[in-house]
Amino acid sequence: MIIAIDGPAASGKGTLAKRIAAHYGYAYLDTGVLYRAVGRDVLKAGRSLEDVSAAAEAARSLDISTFDDPELRSTTISDAASKVAVIPAVREALMQMQKSFPQGKSGAVIEGRDIGTAIFPDADAKLYITASLEERARRRFAELAAAGENITYEAIYADLEARDLRDQSRVVSPLRIAEDADLLDTTKLDIEAALFAAVRLIDAAMDRSKCAFG
Repeated sequence: MIIAIDGPAASGKGTLAKRIAAHYGYAYLDTGVLYRAVGRDVLKAGRSLEDVSAAAEAARSLDISTFDDPELRSTTISDAASKVAVIPAVREALMQMQKSFPQGKSGAVIEGRDIGTAIFPDADAKLYITASLEERARRRFAELAAAGENITYEAIYADLEARDLRDQSRVVSPLRIAEDADLLDTTKLDIEAALFAAVRLIDAAMDRSKCAFG
């Protein structure tokens, strides 16, 4: 069983995806960590984020033991991830890692930007999680302020706006709603209400999937 969750940055999809995975007892993968790790490694190597060969090499040699690095949640690395994610060679290098994740598992919840459209187009259930840009900026500002980062709401708003444009306009696997995905707007929902709504949509999708296969 595969549940694909997509959506823009700071829409709440990460927190929600973790709760969904716990609800169903499924494995969870945040594919954004892969791109953040690539961005981090390119910067640590002293290379430009636009250097295709450096980014592709970083993607091919990721060390999964470093995925809990707190630096991956910083504003700098999040921005770097958005920049390397537009490079086709990086997306190709990470694709197989993502596709192989559900193997040997009873179920998996996988979240990112192109899970339901490119990575798992035949997922059993698909959600597109969104929220207004203003609310997403407010959430990210609160998160980073709590972590001690010195940043303004206005700067975060501008960063998210730029990231949305990059994600939606990239040539390979742009961020978009899959035709068969359920849309969930979390602008006015807290996590419990969002989880309740998501589970209802996923259960309905699973029921449709069972009916389709007899």
